[in-house]
Amino acid sequence: MMNQEFAKKSLSLRQQMSAEHIQEQMGISPGLLELSGQILKGLRERFDQIDETARVNQLKVLGAMQKNRISAEHFNGSTGYGYNDAGRDDLERVYADVFHTEDALVRTQITCGTHALSLSLAANLRPGDEMLSISGKPYDTLEEVIGIRPSRGSLAEYQVAYRQVELKEDGRFDFEAIRKALTAKTRLVAIQRSKGYLTRPSLSVDEIGEAIHFVKTLRPDILVMVDNCYGEFVDCVEPSDYGADMTVGSLIKNPGGGLAPMGGYIAGTKECVENCAVRLTSPGLGREVGASLQVNRSFYQGLFLAPTVTAGALKGAIFAANLFERFGYRCIPDAVSPRNDIIQAIEFGTPEGLIAFCEGIQAAAPVDSYVTPEPWAMPGYDSDVIMAAGAFIQGSSIELSADGPLHAPYAAYFQGGLTWEHARFGILKAAQKLADRNLIRIPSPEEGS
Repeated sequence: MMNQEFAKKSLSLRQQMSAEHIQEQMGISPGLLELSGQILKGLRERFDQIDETARVNQLKVLGAMQKNRISAEHFNGSTGYGYNDAGRDDLERVYADVFHTEDALVRTQITCGTHALSLSLAANLRPGDEMLSISGKPYDTLEEVIGIRPSRGSLAEYQVAYRQVELKEDGRFDFEAIRKALTAKTRLVAIQRSKGYLTRPSLSVDEIGEAIHFVKTLRPDILVMVDNCYGEFVDCVEPSDYGADMTVGSLIKNPGGGLAPMGGYIAGTKECVENCAVRLTSPGLGREVGASLQVNRSFYQGLFLAPTVTAGALKGAIFAANLFERFGYRCIPDAVSPRNDIIQAIEFGTPEGLIAFCEGIQAAAPVDSYVTPEPWAMPGYDSDVIMAAGAFIQGSSIELSADGPLHAPYAAYFQGGLTWEHARFGILKAAQKLADRNLIRIPSPEEGS
């Protein structure tokens, strides 16, 4: 039999190593932990559904890698011109198979999601063409790309016209307005899946698919580009499955799985992707050049992990909505709505609430947790923005992060968490920060029970 004195020491040690005890040591109050546990009991069935979606997407990625006979040799990088980079080229075949497209461009030289979108537009529009956004105002950083806000090198400087069709009040596509907006000059229709810095609902893949079908029925010659940022692997299908000519995103969001150190992707028709390759490098060179350096392994492994990483981020978003609605804040999506991306918007109504939330997210980070984020005039935005991002990869929004512009309704846009447990802790830390500043009241454990 175990010595009684040793047994007591062992029990005491294990109690000290419990998650609850550690979180209390890290500043989370017992009342908040009690409330958290109550909320999670009601989310088990929903979390099971997320895990099933992750299983489907994991099999899609695995099947694409096996089909393309990925081997250890694919992890070797290239330098200089990057000629004959099999790892790079076959990764693009993997992406094409995962997204069910004719072709894909996946490159280190694509610096971010905005760059990938700008590249897609500039490569496939010509002077005199018109771009029509049918999901309303695009994300802030695209305004200068398009020329909504004058900027050097914008599409407007190259005589590419722009118009937009607003979504209906309920956040759905306005098909009659789209029909009327299409003209002989309309060459490309753009759809933004995620809400950006707006508080509209993010668009589901089915809604996007219906819009693609509507446009293509009216005008089969029109290109449809979907900004897929934050949406990859949230559903079992992607916009490309419904006929999008280009599905575009960033590798430091969902598909990079937290391992990709940079890069972006464009999956679509062979013609559109080839145009993008030529625009990215040079006419006559196209996709033949572009060294991958030593990142191929990170790209492959990140994509392999992406379905489960995305699932963890989704759980975090749902948990955040359920928790902060308890404190009276408006959450978009709300606690029970279906999820179309990993972003959770929370309206605080005051700059103090937004700032406190972001400070809590930063304090929960594995990197730079001691840093206090402050609003600043970030390039590409029309107002000061506060960003909390203690990440392994700078700006990686599949990692635990939150940001928001310093104007009404003072909404924080929370996303990420490479693991569900980290996302959960970050949300608790943010709530605790608001409580410490008397912006919310956390019930005591006795009240919660």
